[in-house]
Amino acid sequence: MKEKIKKYTAKQIFILYEQLSTSIGKAKLANLRRGIGKIPGELPELWGVFLNDIPEEFLSKTGEPTKEEWAIYLTLTLYALHQQGNSENVNEEKISIGKAAAMLMNEKNDDEYERILRRFGPVVTSKDMPELMHHLRSLIQLIKSKGIHLDYVKLSGDIYQYQFYNSRKKVQLQWGQDFYYNKNNI
Repeated sequence: MKEKIKKYTAKQIFILYEQLSTSIGKAKLANLRRGIGKIPGELPELWGVFLNDIPEEFLSKTGEPTKEEWAIYLTLTLYALHQQGNSENVNEEKISIGKAAAMLMNEKNDDEYERILRRFGPVVTSKDMPELMHHLRSLIQLIKSKGIHLDYVKLSGDIYQYQFYNSRKKVQLQWGQDFYYNKNNI
């Protein structure tokens, strides 16, 4: 399922980027930014962006967003936030959220490390999707301000897995490994 989510997210990001310079594309990104902090499906103006050609198995049958819908929705809204004001695509392969957080450090000292960890730590330890959304938004704003790109396709798969207790531990470990390895090697 994770690979299907990543494939769908990649397609949606490609479409958004291709339309970036058009009025339709700008409106889609603006609407997605307004969706940050909301529950998937809450804003009808976003349905056409995050539900466009979505595989049927991703769709909710209960009226509550599925884990697939959460992963796609959260990723696309964060991408829209990050893409705002950028003419080049901010989606870049192989830059995980952990690596991007490590890239925020201008200096290798304890103060800088603590400052970044105060933003990154709550992302890794979030207990539910609204909390994860809140902390990721804060971290993405900082990443954006420093001109760092992020692999949003990978992030969508990570967010999907993060919602399951057993795979959450794997995602947390991977994010931590990416942060510490890159913190020492950037």
